[in-house]
Amino acid sequence: MAARLAPATVSAKHQSLLHFVGQSRWNDDALLKAVGGWVMAAMGEIEAWIVDDTGFPKKGKHSVGVARQYCGQLGKQDNCQVAVTLSVATAAASLPIAYRLYLPKEWADDEPRRRTAGVPDGVMFQTKPEIALSQIASAVEQGVAPGVVLADAGYGADTRFRTGVSGLGLSYVMGIQPHTSVWRPGTGPLPPRPWSGRGRPPKSLRRNAKQPPVSAKALATTLPSEAWQVVTWREGTAEELCSRFARMRVRPAHRDYWRTEPWPEEWLLIEWPEGEPEPSKYWLSTLPGDVSLERLVTLTKLRWRIERDYLELKQELGLGHFEGRGWRGFHHHGSLCIAAYGFLVAERSAIPPSATGRAGLVEAPTLPDGHRPRVTAAQTRAPRPALDRHSASAHRPRTGPNPAAMSMLCADNPTPPNSHSMFMTQ
Repeated sequence: MAARLAPATVSAKHQSLLHFVGQSRWNDDALLKAVGGWVMAAMGEIEAWIVDDTGFPKKGKHSVGVARQYCGQLGKQDNCQVAVTLSVATAAASLPIAYRLYLPKEWADDEPRRRTAGVPDGVMFQTKPEIALSQIASAVEQGVAPGVVLADAGYGADTRFRTGVSGLGLSYVMGIQPHTSVWRPGTGPLPPRPWSGRGRPPKSLRRNAKQPPVSAKALATTLPSEAWQVVTWREGTAEELCSRFARMRVRPAHRDYWRTEPWPEEWLLIEWPEGEPEPSKYWLSTLPGDVSLERLVTLTKLRWRIERDYLELKQELGLGHFEGRGWRGFHHHGSLCIAAYGFLVAERSAIPPSATGRAGLVEAPTLPDGHRPRVTAAQTRAPRPALDRHSASAHRPRTGPNPAAMSMLCADNPTPPNSHSMFMTQ
C-alpha cells in the first residue's frame, strides 16, 4: 500500500500507515457502525444475529489479552488472543457488526501490563457471554434490524446470557450441553409450600420427588422412533444437508428452587444423525410455539455462516495478521478487515443469485459510447459479462492491464500515474 500511495517515499508512508492503524485516535466502533449500516442495506432482510468468538494463536506474553486459553482455530488450549463478535445474517450473507477483544482476568487485574498495552480504564474483566450481551444491547440501542439470536453451547449454557437476550425483547436459538436439566413435557416444579401461619410465607418453588427434572440427553434417549424426523436445511457443495431431529416444549430447570415462578416453556431441539450412537447436539429456543420444525432447523443451522466469515476474514483479508501489541491497534486492524469484508459482501449481494433488489449501492453514471479512462490500453478483447455485473448496463467497459499503473512497482519509474487514473483503471 505504501508503494502505491507514495512510491518516492515508501519508508515514510509505511510508518504513517502503521501509525494510522496502531496509534491514531479514530473510533473503530464508529467505523463498524457506518460500514454495517451501508452493507445491511445491500444484504436485504436480516434473519439472525450470530454470537461467536475466534482465536488468534500467539507466542510470548506481551500482546494485549494473550493467555493460555481455548483457541477455536487450533481446537485446543494454547497461547492465543480471543475476540468476541456479533454478526447480522441473511440466508445468503453475513457481516460482523461488533468486534471486541476478550481480556482474561489475569490481564484485567495487571495494571502495569494494562498501561503498556493501552487498555482503556473503563475496560474491566467480563466473561465472553457478558461481552456478547453488551454488544447485543448496543445493537438494539442503535436500532439494528432485529433477528433471532444464534449462539453455540459456549454461550447458551449461560442462563444469565439467555435471560438477558430475552430481556432485550429478542428470540433466540442457542446450543446447550447434554447435561442441561429440563422438565419433561407437561411437568414442572411444585408451587411453594403452604404457609403455616408463622414467619414469612414460603415463596420458593419445590422439586417433585416423583418426577424430578432430567438431563436433555436422558430425555432424548427415551423418545420413541416416531418423534424423529429427517429435515433438510440447505444445499451443500455436493449434496443436500439433512439430519434427524426431534423437538418438544420443555421448561428449563436451572436452579428454579430459588425462583418464585417456573421458567417459561421453550423449544428443546435435538439432533441425532442416522447411524450415530447418541444425539450430537441440543438447543433451547424461545421461538413461538407455532414455528415449524423446518423453520426452526433452518434458523438453527444458519449459525454456520459465522464460520465462513472467520475463514474469509483470516485467509483472504488478514484478520489474524496484526503484529502489534496494543489494544487500540488490535481493534483498528480488526475493524479495517471487517470494513473490507463488508465491501465484498455488498458487491456479492448485488450479483445474482444473492442479489436482493435492495443493493443500496451508488449507481455509476452512464458513460458515452467509446469512453476509455485515461492512461489505459485500448480494449483488445471481448468483455466477459458473466464476471462483470456492470457490463449489462454499460457502466464501464472491460479494459486490458494498465501498463502505467503496473509500472509503479518498478523502482526506476520516477513518474507514477496520477491517483485518479490509477483508481479508474484498477
